[in-house]
Amino acid sequence: MNSTPQLLSISGMSCAGCVSRVEGALREVPGVTSATVNFASETASVVGSPSLAQLKSAVALAGYAAERYEWQSLDEQAARARLALLFALGRSSIALLAGGFLMLDMRLGFLPALDNQVFWSGIGGLVLLIMFAAGGHFFSSAFSSLQHKTATMDTLVSLGTGTAWFYSMLVILVPAALPEASRHQFFEAALFILGFVNLGKAFETNARVRASLAIQKLFDLTPAHVVRLVDDTSEVVPLALIERGEMLRIRPGESVPVDGVVESGFSSIDQAMLSGESKAQAVQPGDRVLAGTLNLDGSLTIRSEAVGGETVLGGIINLVAEAQNSKPPIAELIDRISAIFVPAVVMLSVITFFVWLFLGPAPQLSFALVTAMSVLIIACPCALGLAVPMSIMVGLGRAAVKGLLVRNSKVLEPTAKLDLLVVDKTGTLTCGKPVVTSIHDLDAEALSIALALEVRSEHPLADAIRVFCEERSVVEAKLEEFANHPGRGVSARHGNMRVVLGSAALLQDFGIELKVHERHESTVSYLALGDEVLGYFLLEDQLRHDTANVLQELYGQGIEVVMLSGDRQEVVDQIGQSLNIETRIGNCLPQDKVSYVIDQQAQGRIVGMVGDGINDSAALARADVGFAMGLGSDIAKESSDVVLMEGSLNGIVKGIALSKQITRNIRQNLFAAFGYNLVLVPVAAGVVYPITGLLVDPALAGMAMALSSVSVVLNASRL
Repeated sequence: MNSTPQLLSISGMSCAGCVSRVEGALREVPGVTSATVNFASETASVVGSPSLAQLKSAVALAGYAAERYEWQSLDEQAARARLALLFALGRSSIALLAGGFLMLDMRLGFLPALDNQVFWSGIGGLVLLIMFAAGGHFFSSAFSSLQHKTATMDTLVSLGTGTAWFYSMLVILVPAALPEASRHQFFEAALFILGFVNLGKAFETNARVRASLAIQKLFDLTPAHVVRLVDDTSEVVPLALIERGEMLRIRPGESVPVDGVVESGFSSIDQAMLSGESKAQAVQPGDRVLAGTLNLDGSLTIRSEAVGGETVLGGIINLVAEAQNSKPPIAELIDRISAIFVPAVVMLSVITFFVWLFLGPAPQLSFALVTAMSVLIIACPCALGLAVPMSIMVGLGRAAVKGLLVRNSKVLEPTAKLDLLVVDKTGTLTCGKPVVTSIHDLDAEALSIALALEVRSEHPLADAIRVFCEERSVVEAKLEEFANHPGRGVSARHGNMRVVLGSAALLQDFGIELKVHERHESTVSYLALGDEVLGYFLLEDQLRHDTANVLQELYGQGIEVVMLSGDRQEVVDQIGQSLNIETRIGNCLPQDKVSYVIDQQAQGRIVGMVGDGINDSAALARADVGFAMGLGSDIAKESSDVVLMEGSLNGIVKGIALSKQITRNIRQNLFAAFGYNLVLVPVAAGVVYPITGLLVDPALAGMAMALSSVSVVLNASRL
């Protein structure tokens, strides 16, 4: 089974009810294990082994269209959005101008009377043409839904406007069949409804695209053209033509177009794209550079290793797109409600019609028609369908900009409610890279021997000692017969003497006696020449610079922090005491961390887990929310829910704050969408007419429906 989601672009959806039908069609395809559809971004994410052709066929049978999701440049997306807006405004203007002309006649009476059948029949035909020009997409979509035995927002619009036109033609052609008091034409109402709904959809779509582009602009960081080097000559070519293995020149101030390795040159790279923090990193030949990062001050020649969607930047974009298609539990409930919303509105409209027809005041037929149309038009499944996905789409995009990659929106609610955070020590609270904090009884000659030993080792402790010596311009001694002793240290021969650098256990293996074996909380690396211990290095893993401040902020939010580490208890206690962590447990195996998480969850705690290593992956997967450090292992990141790209615990504070903002925004949108329908649908049905004498004009109902969707989109854009 392929666990990598396939992303599809879905066209033809008009409301939240369409989401359930497309999801249902995709889930019935053999080999599909899960499918989610995002109404706001008009995309679908499908996990499983089906072919693209199978998925497209299933969506087509449901009455919609699907294509493989293709990432477009910002210019292409903006151009398409402008064209769609202009087209929608044009259609809307035609309907509103024609409707305004007819409404003006109702006030001034400059057109012939309704009993002039020839003239008004011509007007009816012209109105029908305008209706199809301005709203043909509503009618064709409604017809397609009818063929598939479903109903959507387009069904409501088509029923309302179609009924208005048909009734008006009855008034013109067979007036004797209708009561005299009910002989009113509703051509202007049909046109106004189409005009306002089109106008609302245009603004809604434009606002959605603008919100999406505002996020994507921060990812559109690669240049359109690059300098390619071929046989000592350079040429400027489109980035799309670059393949793996080609040589490129990156000048100062230019963005890196691909993932690659520096072949020549020295510079500093700003990696704000990955971490959310503008921080320069020095690069030299052999170092890796990533697409979208900024070359600051030197010219580089790089060899491309990954292009397009294969780059880290491409992976981030796809990960965000997949996450935006995921759904929190509340969204699944809304989808179920939306699936029956339109049929329920149609039923309510029919009931309203007959109640007014038999129980309403004169002219009963006119009142019945107006209220039934208003119920059809004012009900808004779009606002319901956009309430959750718009907040998710904008919010997760904002998270990515802040250096947080949220893998699934289902973790937003538990993140906002975290009350316990379990942290690993090494690589999480600390940098995961030991440094020499002090040396004892080691002179210049001893340091030169130590440097010569450690330059031949790849152990992290060796790196720390090597850096320490090189910073002091120590000159390497000449050694022979180098030997590596995994997990314990290194040895070699210096002249006629054996030299050993490593743990006390390694010295004991060589029969070298430690006369005074002091107990240190730091890691100790001893240097011996022959049978004599010359001195030792003390090494410690340093705390991250912002760890203490971040933990204080978490404490202030009422979140308990617990440290579980595989390190020695005395080291864990030392770190824990310095950070005011009360519960700290050392010598933990991976299963111990999992057991602790499970025990706390059984007590009703909402548990977050932060780690960076393979040994943390099981606990990360078991926690309510798993946070992986961005510089950690791939397994840890795959097991987590949120990747902290900047490699700092500060990302957790950002994630909690943003989760609270997103969940609050979702609640606001749902309150607005439900409140709108719960208040205005009964008003449109005329329940307040006996008290206030107020009825909702169908044209105003169309305007209200359009505004409800736009308001939800604009509220989500505030994130």
